[in-house]
Amino acid sequence: MQVDAQQPLKGRTAIVTGSGQNIGRAIALAFARQGASVVINGHSNVEAIESVAKEARALGVQALPVLADVGDPAAVEAMVQKTVDTLGGVDIIVSNVSMRHHQPFLDISVEDWNKIINTNLSSAFYLAKYALPHMAAGKWGRVIHISGRDGFFPKTNRAHNVTCKAGGFALAKAIAVEFGDKGITANAVAPGIIETSRDPAHYPNFEKEYEARRQAMPVRRLGKTEDIAAACSYLCSEAGGFVTGQILHVNGGEFMF
Repeated sequence: MQVDAQQPLKGRTAIVTGSGQNIGRAIALAFARQGASVVINGHSNVEAIESVAKEARALGVQALPVLADVGDPAAVEAMVQKTVDTLGGVDIIVSNVSMRHHQPFLDISVEDWNKIINTNLSSAFYLAKYALPHMAAGKWGRVIHISGRDGFFPKTNRAHNVTCKAGGFALAKAIAVEFGDKGITANAVAPGIIETSRDPAHYPNFEKEYEARRQAMPVRRLGKTEDIAAACSYLCSEAGGFVTGQILHVNGGEFMF
């Protein structure tokens, strides 16, 4: 496919889970600006995904809002099939959905554990399982898992999310190894502190903590959702085509590897 310098993702189709708000929304709209058709996914808020789809269409691309629980493999399979039937294929997938509950380890029930693992990690497997055959057939694909600090510098009371964030990177590496010869790359992006709307119940004292962390960061600012979208855009670009099985830390230098 010849690349349009102004719209480098023209002719591509991207599914971004959890794209009704925050980081997912920014990623989907960044892809739309670059010419990609986009699938806007959410779990329960129809108005949110419809609103983002409307924003994407205003950029001149096709946008398909799909309400689906990505923790349900049948729902993910149906979403991928609807994408193919409506938009003609699937070339890019971004697994962005994440629940970040704060629970001491011994307070995590088996039901809590299974719910978080299924929503945050298994969902990435489901999406890749059903999308990769279409990418392989087209001999081009980009798989991105949104990881995070928890997978590398764990915080207390988040064992389930820590496991998911580390597992998302490991899953990307496994996909990279197995599908690289089919023109498919797989990577993870790990955001640092990003300015987003949050549920205070799961982020106790976050304003005080984040201000202290901001002052200690080399760049002295919190990240924006557009910073994460830019990282994803790079990985989907021709310039990022030789990058696979990697994790891109976008954290203002708070942690250095």
